[in-house]
Parts: sequence; C-alpha cells; structure tokens
Amino acid sequence: MSENSPKDFVFLQVSSIPYFRALLRAVESSYYQDLPLPAPVYDVGCGDGHFASLTFDQKLDVGLDPWRFSMKEAKQYDAYKLLVEADGAQTPFPSNYFASGLSNSVLEHIPHIDAVLKETARVLQPNAPFYFCVPNDTHFKQLSLRKIFGKPYEIWFQKIQRVRHADSPAVWEERLERAGFRLERHWNYFSPAALRVLEWGHYFGVPSVLAKALTGKWILSPTKWNLYFTERFIRKYASTEALENGTYTFYIARKK
Repeated sequence: MSENSPKDFVFLQVSSIPYFRALLRAVESSYYQDLPLPAPVYDVGCGDGHFASLTFDQKLDVGLDPWRFSMKEAKQYDAYKLLVEADGAQTPFPSNYFASGLSNSVLEHIPHIDAVLKETARVLQPNAPFYFCVPNDTHFKQLSLRKIFGKPYEIWFQKIQRVRHADSPAVWEERLERAGFRLERHWNYFSPAALRVLEWGHYFGVPSVLAKALTGKWILSPTKWNLYFTERFIRKYASTEALENGTYTFYIARKK
C-alpha cells in the first residue's frame, strides 16, 4: 500500500494540520498513489482543499462542497480546476460526465447518504471507479475512554466527530448497490492504538485550534526541529498496512 511513496506524507500533513488529523490523513494520502484517477475527476466533499493539495501532484478537475467557508479556503490551496458550492445530492453536472470520483472521510458525515451516492453514480461514467474511506462499525467501540464511561462516551464522541454512519462493509455494499455501484474491494486500516492517538488528539489539540483562530494557521512553526518529537510519535502509528481490526475502511467501488 504505497509504503515506498516518494512523498513523506507524515511530515507534509503534520506540518500543516493538527497531529491527530495528520496521522489519519497521511495514511489515506498514501493509498491514492496507487489508484488510477482518469480525468475528469470528481471530488465529493472536497472541504478546504488541503487534502487534495498534498495528496495529488496534479489539480483535480472538480471539487464540490456545500459549505461556503470551506470553498473560500479551498481557493487558497488551488488544488482544483473548478470549485462548485452545492449539495452532493443536487449537483449541476451532466449525467455520465466524470471518469473517476473520490470522497475522502466525508460520506460518514452526510445524513442523506443514499441520495448523495445515487447522484454521484449519475454523474460518473459507466465503469468509472469511485474511491472513499469512512470509519467502520468497530470505530467507536475501540475508544480508550469508552472502557470507563461506556456507551454515553461513545455517543458523545460520535457527536464531536459529527459521524452519522460508522457502518460495516456489508451495510456500505448494500448502499452502493442501491445507488448503482458495485463494490470491488475494501480493506480495514488504522489500528485501535492509532485511533486512540486520534482520540486524545481532540483534547491535546486545543492549542492548534487557538492558533488557527488567531493566525489562520494550524501550525505556527512548520519546521523539522519544532515538529521533531510530534512527527516521531505519530509516524510509528501511520501504518498503511491492511488490518483485520482496523477502525477505518477504504472502499473501491465502480459504477455499473
């Protein structure tokens, strides 16, 4: 899974976003290096464009997101040829237009997920690949503080992460089939130990939130020396290996 990628995604991510997000995104960035993305490419839920700007060497054709604030930030990263502010269930694109699509750590947040998947299938060409990754049904059960506070903590953390769908591959396969996709392959990644690093990062990452609010930057000094210990710490958890007990799942689907 791209262990020999020429880009050091761990440092690229940790030098620009909070370490707990950087850990997860570094793993996900690596996966795309081995995946074909024929143009035009459609990114469903592109957010602020940061992920695409670090992951891909070329601009993606279209990034779509419903949030105006995210669109403003995405313009600064210049990772897309075109940015479109719209709901993923109601897009302005013609049918069978895009040759490939992706949605990185987005679909789990969308309440009307079936409508978005159906619309995504509509705008993709027949046989076009669609890549996405989401937390799976083991995700919240592996949180460290759940062992102490039980189900209420799981529910509370789910709200923090704004996750609507932490489901098994079987559930996602059913959704994909209804929408007009077939599931070709999937694998679990991100160990329970890595998840707990991410979990505690939500608490220890408060200084980064303050830095972002005051300066517009998550990391004030994105240098090797400043990030030396943080980088060394998260790197040991940034495995791209497929894991049976992984808490996230990466999917490769294809439009029928």
